[in-house]
Amino acid sequence: MDTLETRELRYFVTVAEELHFSRAAGRLGIAQPPLSRAIQQLERRLGVTLLDRDRRGVTLTHAGRVLFDEARALLDSAEAAARRTRRAAASTNRLTLATKAGANHELLRKLLDAHAAEPGSAEIDVVLCGMGDQARMLRDGRADVAFMQRPFDALAGFDTEDLLTEQQVVIVPAAHPLADRPSLTTADIADVPDLPVARWPRQDGTYEPGPGPEIQDLSQLAQLIALGHTSAVICASARAWLWSAHKAVPLTDAPHVTTVLAWPAHSRSQAVAALVRTAASL
Repeated sequence: MDTLETRELRYFVTVAEELHFSRAAGRLGIAQPPLSRAIQQLERRLGVTLLDRDRRGVTLTHAGRVLFDEARALLDSAEAAARRTRRAAASTNRLTLATKAGANHELLRKLLDAHAAEPGSAEIDVVLCGMGDQARMLRDGRADVAFMQRPFDALAGFDTEDLLTEQQVVIVPAAHPLADRPSLTTADIADVPDLPVARWPRQDGTYEPGPGPEIQDLSQLAQLIALGHTSAVICASARAWLWSAHKAVPLTDAPHVTTVLAWPAHSRSQAVAALVRTAASL
């Protein structure tokens, strides 16, 4: 049976990222010859060619691309296991909860208050993060649980407890004609030249093409809406951060959004289980 060592996987991933042996060796803090020998030994042991080498440089083969994806996931899992182990040793009754900044403030407050009232409840550290960061924090061990949203967040590999399903709204400048409408549809806001819809980053960090500004955080979004430069589609509960210069209008044909409490499927934490029980009872 093939056994892959963490060290050689780290070597291979670094070469695959740099596609240059000298730069990869510099990142790893080793000389180039032993790095080249380590990759060659890995190829011989697996019986495949991972890298094509020629005068133009280094490229990944099909087998190399497969190992690159798998190796990164394995290294991330190893780092997450180490991080969770250290955190477990530091405190047996403390959890880190990751949530997107500005989302579901009232729901989060209710959960934290209800959990704090339980005898022996764990202390909860809340980490406010950007779009899509919750999944990364759960996978790499920086967070134990997270508030996430279906259908927007990738929930594969996590167990979840549904907390709240709600409508979406459009946030527009209070002085804009759309603010006077009792409701809107996606067609109503699709082609408004003076108010393009803001674009949030996707899971891979890229943005859908479109005329609206690329948004990275709620402070930036709030300012641009107040200035009349954009509109935004958000969950109804996120209206807690609205300014007086904003107006929320129901978006009738947008899919409903479900906020969930998510945690790694392999978690055996009693503190996580207790928090999930509290969430289920709300």
